[in-house]
Amino acid sequence: MVEEERKYEVDPGFAVPDLSGCLPDGGRLMELPAVKLTATYYDTPDLRLARAGVSLRYRVGDAQPWTVKLPADAPGVRHEISRSGKRGKPPEDLVWLVTAYSRGVPLTPAATVRTVRQVLEVRDADDALLVELADDAVSVLDGKKVRSTFREVEVEFKTGDRDLLDRVEAELVAAGATAGGFTPKHVRALGAAAAGPPELAAVDELPAEPSAADVVTRAIRDDIARILAHDPLVRLHAPVGDDDTAVHQMRVGCRRLRSDLRTFRALVRSDWAASIRDELKWVAGVLGGARDAEVLRDRLRRTADADPLAPLPEAAVTRIDEALAARHDAALAEVDAALRSERYVALVETLVLAAREPQLTGAARGPAVEVLPRLVAKPWRRLAYGGDGVDGAADLTADAPDDRWHAVRINGKKARYAVDAVAPVLGGDAAKLAKALSKVQNLLGEHQDAAVAAQTWQEIADERPDDHELAVTAGRLVERERAAVRAARAGFPAAWERASARRRTRWLP
Repeated sequence: MVEEERKYEVDPGFAVPDLSGCLPDGGRLMELPAVKLTATYYDTPDLRLARAGVSLRYRVGDAQPWTVKLPADAPGVRHEISRSGKRGKPPEDLVWLVTAYSRGVPLTPAATVRTVRQVLEVRDADDALLVELADDAVSVLDGKKVRSTFREVEVEFKTGDRDLLDRVEAELVAAGATAGGFTPKHVRALGAAAAGPPELAAVDELPAEPSAADVVTRAIRDDIARILAHDPLVRLHAPVGDDDTAVHQMRVGCRRLRSDLRTFRALVRSDWAASIRDELKWVAGVLGGARDAEVLRDRLRRTADADPLAPLPEAAVTRIDEALAARHDAALAEVDAALRSERYVALVETLVLAAREPQLTGAARGPAVEVLPRLVAKPWRRLAYGGDGVDGAADLTADAPDDRWHAVRINGKKARYAVDAVAPVLGGDAAKLAKALSKVQNLLGEHQDAAVAAQTWQEIADERPDDHELAVTAGRLVERERAAVRAARAGFPAAWERASARRRTRWLP
């Protein structure tokens, strides 16, 4: 569940204004009886969860009293996961869920707050709940004694028009509420220690004239942040948008970090980078099985529906999807087992330390504009001209085997990641090359996805030789995938010509 809310600081004498003017036509305000909520928050001794914007609490009276809240992409938006369980013993799956933040350190009670909550609901003409306003009088407890008190107002979006939040906010601010902050109750209760910087070093903006070290450090931190931010969502088997998944984003983070450590190998300690790359390869490999199943299941439906005038038998398509679903479940079980392992917890610890203080060489002290182009040139040359039995991009022919196209795709991904890492600094031609390489990579990715899908549909049919309807359906799917392969090959030369144009590559030595 995703929770979207805004918080407001208010004085003890604050009065919630009349919100009638915010109502949609036919809407109404509904005031609920005040309730008393007592919540105990769990954390590590050094408050790692609170400092990362994460919470694990037990709240008396809730149907599912244990709740974890995780930060999402936007301020005020959080993932909320609740479970049943006894007081004093956090559910094992919720403790596991926050591993990327706790790194295995035991969680113990850190703060207890008692809240007297008055709720005002904003409902539409059909009585659907649009917005919930909670006026909270909060007491921070030390045993049975009250250590401190404060008051705040929370406005939570439920459904409908998000502009309603802005209208409610305008009324609250006009009445004296202070907007703009989002400090959870337990962080206010815990004080300055909980408001300190998180364990994972922030991805800072680059200075006006960055050194190579600045760029490498930022790239490493950005990659690690992507990996660890999606760790809990992978454990939840959750999507991160309409057309993306946490497994995909976490795997991309692993691959980008491996690629950046390779591209910048002259600027990082070789033994340090090698050990991290080896462990990232392991994690990316485990995630790969789940990601492949995701892609295939999505592609199956799109390929089956590609020609509405020539529909495929729904029952046969469903049987193929069931086979893919079984593979997906097995792959996710492997992911879960890997993320529960001591090996993975050790890797998370290593990544946090790597983000805090990357192990760089003296060569990284040079100006980024002088040092970086020659480092990016190597993966670019390998993509363009090939080597070690791999074709260069310009050497690909329409009748080359699929695996030769795939080998170029791998080199294309490495070159794209390298250019992406330096484009924010070098700008201009580098940024244009990054954009052009993205289009090249999209074509090569479509080629690979179609080729693998065609092979998979045939494999599933071969596993059931007596299912003739399935065999015919798989054959028609294969034909459509091979048409997609041919289309990708036809579009590739023009995309490569744009990417390799001198005006986009002249900055490379």
